[in-house]
Order: sequence, then C-alpha cells, then structure tokens
Amino acid sequence: MTESTRTEANKTVKYPSIHLQAGRQKRVVNGHPWVYSNEVQMDAAAKALPAGSPVRLLEPSGKPVGIFTFNPHTLVAARLLSTDPAAVIDGAFLERRLRAATELRDRLFGRPFYRLVHAEADGLPGLILDRFGDVVTVQANSAFIDQRMDLLLEALDRVLAPRAVILRNDSNQRGLEGLAEENRLAKGELDGPIRLEENGSVFFADPLGGQKTGWFYDQRDNRAFIAGLAKGARVIDFYSYNGGFAVQCALAGAESVVAVDRSQAALDNAARAAEANGVAARFEARRADAFEEMERLGAAEERFGVVIADPPAFVKSKKDLAAGSRAYRKMTRLAARITAPGGYLLCASCSHNVDPPAFAEQVARGLTDAGRTGRILRSAGAAPDHPVHPHLPESAYLKAIVMQLD
Repeated sequence: MTESTRTEANKTVKYPSIHLQAGRQKRVVNGHPWVYSNEVQMDAAAKALPAGSPVRLLEPSGKPVGIFTFNPHTLVAARLLSTDPAAVIDGAFLERRLRAATELRDRLFGRPFYRLVHAEADGLPGLILDRFGDVVTVQANSAFIDQRMDLLLEALDRVLAPRAVILRNDSNQRGLEGLAEENRLAKGELDGPIRLEENGSVFFADPLGGQKTGWFYDQRDNRAFIAGLAKGARVIDFYSYNGGFAVQCALAGAESVVAVDRSQAALDNAARAAEANGVAARFEARRADAFEEMERLGAAEERFGVVIADPPAFVKSKKDLAAGSRAYRKMTRLAARITAPGGYLLCASCSHNVDPPAFAEQVARGLTDAGRTGRILRSAGAAPDHPVHPHLPESAYLKAIVMQLD
C-alpha cells in the first residue's frame, strides 16, 4: 500500500492507496460504485486502516480509479466518492454535493419538502437527508459520514441554514459499520410534530420520534395516482402511518376514508392532517393490526372501492426472504378479499431484498388465493427525489403495484 499526495490551495492531502485484485477490477472500472472485500488486496496495512477512511483506489496495474470510502470490516469495503483520483474530500466537497442535490430537487418540486440526499445516487454514500422546509433530518449509515458529521452540518448551514437538524441514526446499517444508534436534535428546537407539504396537501410528522426520518416521500407519485382513482369510493389505507395515502384520497373526493395503523401517535398526526385539509368529516383513524383488521373486515363481508396496503419492510435481511415473501402473498390475499368488484388495490413493498419480479409473483399468487383476477394499471418505484444509481439497480427498493380487480 502506498500513499497519494495532492497539493491544492496550499493544502496537502494524503490518502492511502488500495489496490484491486488482479482479475477483480472489471466491474468497478466499468462504473459500479461498490467494491467488495474480496476484490481488494486486503493486506495487513489495509486491514489496519480506520473504518471510514478515504482511500485512493488503484487497478492492479496501478492506474487510479478514484477516491473511495474504505471500511476493512464490512462486506462492501469501498464506496465511490469521486472518479477524480486527486479529489480532496473536505467540507467544500460535501457542500458541492449538497448544492447539486438541492438544485435538482428544487427543479423537480419547487417546494422545500423532499428527500434531499439519497446516498450513492447523489454521490454521498451512506447519507440520507430529508427536508421539511427549514427542518432537516440526517441519517448517517456509514463510518465515513458519521466521522464527518461536524463538516456535514457546517455544509448544511452554508447551503440551507436550517433552523433545526435531527440526527436519526437508528438504522440497521449502522450496526454493520460498527456504529452506535442514536436519535437526537443536533441543532435548534422542536416543539412537536412539524408541518410538511405533498401534492398540494398538508401533513404533520414527528422526525425525532417517528419511523425512519418521519415521513416517506418515496410514495409521493403513487399517492397521487391512487388518489386519482378514489373519487366517490370507500377507501381504506392499511399501515397508514401519518395518513399520506388516506388524506390525499379524501381530498380527491373519496366518499369515506379509514386510516389503519398500530401507532396512535401516527394516527393522531393523520387526524390532524385531515382536519387541516378540511376532510375530517370523511376521515376515520382506526388503531389496529393490519392483518387482523383485514381478516375481520373480510369475515364481515366489508368491501371498499380502494384498498391500500403499504407495509413496513417484511424482509429486512436475506434470511427473512422466505417468510417475508409469504407475508406479501398473505397481505395481497386479505386485501383483495375486501376490494369491491371493479375496485382498486395498491400493494407495496419497501424491502430491497425482494426484487420487482419476486414481489409481482407474490402479489399474483395472493390474488389467486383470494379467487380474484384483474389487471395491473401501474407498476412503479419511488418518486424522483429517490434517484437510483445506474449501476446499483438494487437501490430501487420500492415497488408499488396498482390493480383493478374483477
């Protein structure tokens, strides 16, 4: 292992150099942003590098590939930061990436409510940022980002100057990087749920105490699509969380809407959103387990014109794949049984370990189990503020299938 040196603006930066193994370089050289531990020369010097170190990755011939983050203790040992082998990874680097991500989202949406940074696709591996107007949530899923939190917060101040920043560092990925979990307010103050906007609607979220970063912007476009089918229909929204699907369906003219969730705090936010949007008279929050409520409604022969089933991940790791796949099949079966003839069913999965064909297969099997058939109207992923790296198709984690059932 050698060291590279660059002098820029009177600054000397030295990064350790890591070599790819002979015969293992093709995938990375062709643009893949990840390097697995069995693709690098993991000698004693490489193993001794602190997790999160920037390194200069070299082909076996010595030709530079770029600057990567490095963790000798994880399966994905290196993640691309820049294809410029002389890049300086400092606060200015973070600021440039943040500005580029902000400019893209502002062009896409026009209003400051979106996922601001989506990891590799925005050139900041291991970083998730969600923006709620003047409040930003940060999820650092890599040692590289975690070690540079002060630099990141300073860059955020220069780009957005948020009044509050929340660290939602409680993901499973942090454990893989050897990082502790924590949720805390890093800047400013919060006095309860915060207000956000989506598709012309107003919502409320708790980014400090709620799930993930407090809101799921990824379903933005799928919410708009299903709401367009809801006029005059009875709608039920399972795993409703803060009421994203339910309230937008009510605003689109649904006859009635039921939001089902196990979290009373989330349902309280949903009810508050219904009130703020003027649809409280047609909105019901129902605290219940989704599968149990589907079973109960099916036994009572209840039918709805629109049924939405957008659960948390049933498959959090590959070992859960078989059981989680069965759960998606069961969810579809139960949801299909309470969908009225000619009605619409949306089934979703945010499990990245379940690819789109596998999810579609479980949905189809669930329909068969329910004795239903119909047609697929839409198969979609996440909204464009969750871009996908062209060499990381597995990062297209969200699947949403909308069907009309006979």
